[in-house]
Amino acid sequence: MKEILILFLVLVFSTSNIYSQNKTVKGRVIDNRMVTLPYVSIVINDTVKIGRTDLNGFFQIEIPDTVKKISFITVGIDLASVELIDKCNEVEVVMMLSGTYDFISLKKVDKLRMKSFKKLPEIHKGAFEKGLFKTDKACYTRDFINNYKKKSDIKTKL
Repeated sequence: MKEILILFLVLVFSTSNIYSQNKTVKGRVIDNRMVTLPYVSIVINDTVKIGRTDLNGFFQIEIPDTVKKISFITVGIDLASVELIDKCNEVEVVMMLSGTYDFISLKKVDKLRMKSFKKLPEIHKGAFEKGLFKTDKACYTRDFINNYKKKSDIKTKL
């Protein structure tokens, strides 16, 4: 009887570990002027805040293995949403400062933002050379988020 009870307990605890596997992700966040960003909120699933950076821009978070997308949000900076690669445990992010654009179209604003976005890999490499980052390349993918949408892209319901 004891053997069956022990076997049952071992099975219960071993299966609960399978479903609750987490991984630790650490890294640093800077802006495109290579200034560290303190207190940047780190979000998964677009709503769940799981942490924030410290005063020097460093962070260490625990996320489930199933989570592949992490967003970094703070005031005055464009949202940075990164999609993790499987073996990515060191996430070093360069965020773009957001500006105020007066008297120009949203299409023109997106062109200016895209120009800055294309420079982010160079800034990442420069941060590595200065000793701010540990890697010279990002281990994640990141897409540009448009503010401007063409009328044909917007779907309306009648």
